[in-house]
Amino acid sequence: MLESVKGALRVTSSDPVIVLEITDLIAGARMELIQAGVSIVNAANDEDPLIRRAIILYAKAHYGLDGPNAERFAESFESLKNHLSQAGDYRELV
Repeated sequence: MLESVKGALRVTSSDPVIVLEITDLIAGARMELIQAGVSIVNAANDEDPLIRRAIILYAKAHYGLDGPNAERFAESFESLKNHLSQAGDYRELV
């Protein structure tokens, strides 16, 4: 997932500080999905295209300080997160 997110962010650096920031963003996206009701198993599934898209949107919204499209990416992430949290195939079974 790290390489996919780095590619989406157009980051080629392997600087440990940058890699740590991106890794933290990936973990943050997963946690937001889980807190919204997506199961832990689904949130960890890097093969699922909707989970991948959600993580990339989250990273694009939160990476760097001056992203001109950050708000648009954040809104897209929220919309997808809401969809996933309501979809039966993605929800945490209670």
